[in-house]
Amino acid sequence: MNNSNVFFWSLVVALGGFLFGFDTAVISGAEKAIQQLWGLSSVEHGFTIAVALIGTVFGAIFGGIPSDRLGRRQTLVWIAVLYLVSALGAALTSNWYAFMLFRFLGGLGVGASSVTAPLYISEVAPAAKRGQMVAMFQFNIVFGILAAYLSNYLLTGLGENDWRWMLGVQAAPALAFFLLLFRVPESPRWLIGQGRVEEGRAVLRRVDARTADQLTTDILTTNAADAAAGGASLLAAQYRTPVMLAVLFALFNQVSGINAIIYYAPRIFEMTGLGKSSALLSSAGLGLVNFVFTLLARQVIDQFGRRKLMLIGSFGLIATLALVAWAFYSENFTAFGGMLVPGLLFVYIAFFAFSQGAVIWVFISEIFPNVVRAKGQALGSSTHWVMAAVIAFAFPPLAERLGGGNTFAFFCAMMVLQLLFVWRLMPETKGTSLEQLEKTLVLH
Repeated sequence: MNNSNVFFWSLVVALGGFLFGFDTAVISGAEKAIQQLWGLSSVEHGFTIAVALIGTVFGAIFGGIPSDRLGRRQTLVWIAVLYLVSALGAALTSNWYAFMLFRFLGGLGVGASSVTAPLYISEVAPAAKRGQMVAMFQFNIVFGILAAYLSNYLLTGLGENDWRWMLGVQAAPALAFFLLLFRVPESPRWLIGQGRVEEGRAVLRRVDARTADQLTTDILTTNAADAAAGGASLLAAQYRTPVMLAVLFALFNQVSGINAIIYYAPRIFEMTGLGKSSALLSSAGLGLVNFVFTLLARQVIDQFGRRKLMLIGSFGLIATLALVAWAFYSENFTAFGGMLVPGLLFVYIAFFAFSQGAVIWVFISEIFPNVVRAKGQALGSSTHWVMAAVIAFAFPPLAERLGGGNTFAFFCAMMVLQLLFVWRLMPETKGTSLEQLEKTLVLH
């Protein structure tokens, strides 16, 4: 097996994850300045933050279309262009409506990359290493989040327009992503599905020459069986199990409250009495914890399995969210030098990174057959981002009206339901080829 080829391809494609994470988190350092600059009400402000997520929803819903028609790699090239235009435009504009347009374009890139990047990596990685390779995408997401938090902290104080620098620095990694993609081949499973069998076989030989011929035969066989049974429609009855799994998994990812915490971390910390500088530094701490525990999960996901990580994480998320809710109910913010809530959220992030964070893009990219994988990935991703947009839009007014206690209690209750889902419904997918998984999850 030529691990160096697979590792390099996966690393380049996972740069889409770095930009995903950076774009998601960078707004946390700029959101207050943006609200003050344009005199936005709480509803207008929530919409300004959520507009990128609205773009993400559209990018996720429609990201499977170019992935199927143009190919995975060519779609990623256009995603890189979206990231570049968004970063420069949002940083330079002085018009609120133009700002929202550029943030929307960045959201399109995030949504499409959440479909196409895991899709590509799952289709080139060998079964034994697929979890680690696809989890590299999530690792780069949290690396991007960490980089955004640290960048925001370092750029704070450059002047009244420091927020422009925060948003504009994303142009550099976006350009690198665009250029490096030209050293990555097309997905072999997409090539074979398009009738370009020998081109696909050649890519598979660069992965592992010993298994390339047999894997090519398996792909052709399963593609033919799917075409005969129901074709490329996700509405076909045989796909109901992977559809159900993808939708529920993505929904639980967001009702954990993760994006509310990432987007509004400085504001949450200021609610507990921390000053602005300490709040931003604590946000950078969240990014570091996320980074470390995603790296740990990536190392063990193919040994422990996806399901075990999710069970561990669910228990941890329930406990930490319950304690954060209690802290808000009791207004007990002074314990541990005022670091009680930040400390609990650090532990929360650790459990999330070790479970949902590491597993979601791996699991959804594995459970659909070749002929509908792009559509299935788009379904799971768009479900994830619809919920993310709703929560990001609703969090400021809800936290203001209901209080932190009720808000975090809701997230805790949702994680109890996630635990039941993992325990009763979630299958294990580690160490099994995509074609073999299809035989167990799809009814022919």
